[in-house]
Amino acid sequence: MKIIDANTDLTQLNALALAYMGDSVLDMYVRYYLIAKGTVRPHRLHVEATKYVSAKSQAYIMGKLIEEGFLTDDEIAVFKRGRNAKSGSVPKNTDLHTYRYSTGFEAMLGYHYFQGEHDRLDEIMKKAVVIAETRS
Repeated sequence: MKIIDANTDLTQLNALALAYMGDSVLDMYVRYYLIAKGTVRPHRLHVEATKYVSAKSQAYIMGKLIEEGFLTDDEIAVFKRGRNAKSGSVPKNTDLHTYRYSTGFEAMLGYHYFQGEHDRLDEIMKKAVVIAETRS
């Protein structure tokens, strides 16, 4: 899923760049999941997707992944890099703690994507879906 080879070491990207990519990775997984299970109407897709991609949902998922010991030490380190990154602004519909946790979650997803660790991404996203659905 790459158009060109990178001219930079993608493993050394700053945490906000990882989160930027991770946001898209998360969105792609959630969209695929919803469509694959039969949700196809655009408005319904949008409503359902927010259960997984909102900052509150991401922060909750990340908290559960940590609490359950699902993540490796490396994943937690990347999460912390994302969580601690200073973005300059916080969306008005969420608090700072929630926003930072969601950014850390996205950074971890972006890191795995750039590492080509698609099997691990699949594992994390399967677990994330279960967590998000039991929360609802």
